[in-house]
Amino acid sequence: MAYCTKCSAQMPDGAKFCGICGAPVGPGNPVAMVPDTLDYTIQGDNLQIARIRLQNGQEVYAEAGKMVYKTTNVVWDTRMTGQTLGEKLLGAFRRTVTGESLFVTYFRAEGPGEVGFAGSYPGKIQAFQLAPGQGLLAQRDAFLFAQPSVQLTVAFVKKLGAGFFGGEGFILERLTGPGLVFIHAGGDFVEFNLAAGQKLQIETGNIVAFDDSVEYDIEYVGGIKTAVFGGEGLFLATLTGPGRVVLQSMTLQKLRRELAPTRTGGDSHTPLDALSGLLGGSED
Repeated sequence: MAYCTKCSAQMPDGAKFCGICGAPVGPGNPVAMVPDTLDYTIQGDNLQIARIRLQNGQEVYAEAGKMVYKTTNVVWDTRMTGQTLGEKLLGAFRRTVTGESLFVTYFRAEGPGEVGFAGSYPGKIQAFQLAPGQGLLAQRDAFLFAQPSVQLTVAFVKKLGAGFFGGEGFILERLTGPGLVFIHAGGDFVEFNLAAGQKLQIETGNIVAFDDSVEYDIEYVGGIKTAVFGGEGLFLATLTGPGRVVLQSMTLQKLRRELAPTRTGGDSHTPLDALSGLLGGSED
């Protein structure tokens, strides 16, 4: 079964153009087939590693710097995301804005082989099976690797308040199926399935990923006393269903605070933090 690589819509065999987005089938927009089953195991406790056993011709792509090892018959190739030159340049610009590398690395097996990936700090790895056209929004740095049928793009939050005061800033990563995608986050994962209209208030920065059907916003809660003495801040992220929400029990900001206790601040975010994220900056 084939799918459009532009919008991930299902396409009948032999179709000349996508019936949803109208994109013609050709060198600039090839069709994607249902991905092969990926043989993998996730090992470890709080410093996990994903071990991928590739068959001849199988391929995955990963964020730069996430590979731990590979067998010699797994070859790698660094590429820009996108099919056309315009898409590659736009993708490079967007990844620069997010502070990510301009390139992703593809790993292809020439005969049976194995490759391993891990996150950059203590945490867990979780696999998500995305259906054709299904979208998952993830925090920056959450993406680890995926099957090549999964599209990786940049999404901007729609509401100004969410961008300024949310732990995710203005920029999120969008992953669109079909295929398997693996994400990494700090501590342990906590997962919710929200019904339509059901709301969940979350400490900013603890969001890992959520379905694109979930609405993301920031709400003022508590008061000055809670912000000053409770350490919870003035704002909480509010997610409204329907859809799946994945949280992390430990954030990188909290880890940095515990490793450097003389530094002030925790997971609360200011407008300047959001702007520095938009410009691709990071904390020391």
